[in-house]
Amino acid sequence: MHPYLKPLSELFAVNSNEEIARYMKQYMKGQYEYFGIKSPERRELKKEFLHRYGMPEISELGTITRECWELPQREYQYFIMEVLEKMAKKADMDRINLYEHILVNKSWWDTVDFISAVLVGIHFQKYPQQIIPYTKKWMKSGNIWLQRSSLLFQLKYKKKTDLGLLTKYIQQLQGSKEFFINKAIGWILREYSKTDPVWVVSYVRDFQLAPLSRREALKWMERKNVYI
Repeated sequence: MHPYLKPLSELFAVNSNEEIARYMKQYMKGQYEYFGIKSPERRELKKEFLHRYGMPEISELGTITRECWELPQREYQYFIMEVLEKMAKKADMDRINLYEHILVNKSWWDTVDFISAVLVGIHFQKYPQQIIPYTKKWMKSGNIWLQRSSLLFQLKYKKKTDLGLLTKYIQQLQGSKEFFINKAIGWILREYSKTDPVWVVSYVRDFQLAPLSRREALKWMERKNVYI
């Protein structure tokens, strides 16, 4: 284990809870092991760890990230994602390749959504020239998690959302039977409805979306009684 991670491993082990770990594993369809540390407590442990040991050296970040991704307990992946967030605004252009690596390994919504909306989202704002080359490649990959990321990286963009690119990718994914694709289409439209509800209603009316995507797209407006 990398020297930086050894004290983290000890901290997680001391605070582990087998009963909670079993529940977490069951919630994630048995795909991952857990220490059984709930998010609020885990973030406090992260804060304690970073106060004592600091952030990873930038030269070691890729190695540490990949090792966290290979370790069995999911808390390691959550930890390093949040560390990457703290370092995201100072990342160089090559960081996108590390993000791509963790998008396609141990992929599930709990990591992919954070990587997409937070890490990739920040990165593409800093390096917009990478948006088309990478998302075009991701869309063509056939990997549903890369495709989901091509939609969700704009989740927090609000008025800066590139609607042309978003609608292009939604249309390319039309007819998908994948739950996580149709859910993502609805989610990004729902989030943008908080910025421009008129546009979202018009888009939903004009284009045939999967029922799940349509429900998700209009959910916020229906809950807030926003009528167009």
